[in-house]
Amino acid sequence: MTDYSNIMGIPVPKLTMPETVARIQGVLAERKRKLFHVVTLNPEIAMSCQQDAELRGIVDGADLLTADGIGIVLVSRMRRNPLPERVTGCDLLFELLEAGNRSGWSFYLLGADEATNRRAADLIRQRYPGVSVVGRQHGYFDPSEDERVAADIAAKRPDVLVVALGAPKAERWIHARKDRLQARVAVGVGGSLDIVAGTVKRAPAVWQRLHAEWLFRLLNQPSRWRRQLILPRFALKAILYKERAPARQS
Repeated sequence: MTDYSNIMGIPVPKLTMPETVARIQGVLAERKRKLFHVVTLNPEIAMSCQQDAELRGIVDGADLLTADGIGIVLVSRMRRNPLPERVTGCDLLFELLEAGNRSGWSFYLLGADEATNRRAADLIRQRYPGVSVVGRQHGYFDPSEDERVAADIAAKRPDVLVVALGAPKAERWIHARKDRLQARVAVGVGGSLDIVAGTVKRAPAVWQRLHAEWLFRLLNQPSRWRRQLILPRFALKAILYKERAPARQS
């Protein structure tokens, strides 16, 4: 039975990366066509869920949540109900590619610009020869093309649909079309295709071990500073968050 840590009212399962990958492997082994939606929960999504009922419904309805970032993990520790480790969208993508390379999974890549998307697909084919990239689509398509893109994914029937449209756009896009995508697992991975393609540099291992990947990104992409302002706000609100008492029955 899975244990959970409460992050601003959102129950996040206490799973390590190997346990998360194993759960997804189990889903794929069942060969069911019902889409399994994985949401990589970051502070931005958790904060938005407090005012956005539609997004909260999407998160509550997801098949699996992961702790995307050290901020989520640190808050769980401060609230004395610790998550074991972070399971970021980027790390999860690489782990799924490794597992897919061994098991012959098929992937569809949705997101990033055309050059980045194409390069990511090419590099995946080179580095993971056991993986099939059955389709791809850059993320700068017009909303009027949503159904065309969804139909292309459905026609390709990938084992894993990788959606790099940014959060929470990816989560909304998957949820709105989950009954017709014909993918078996769908996961939002933020800007991870940029890292796969090498257009954005991943923080060195030492920065990752120090949980300072966010600082590395900020130093290399100063334009992110406005977005990073959410982190201290999230930490304060999440630590002080109080569960709402259930409504009394009349």
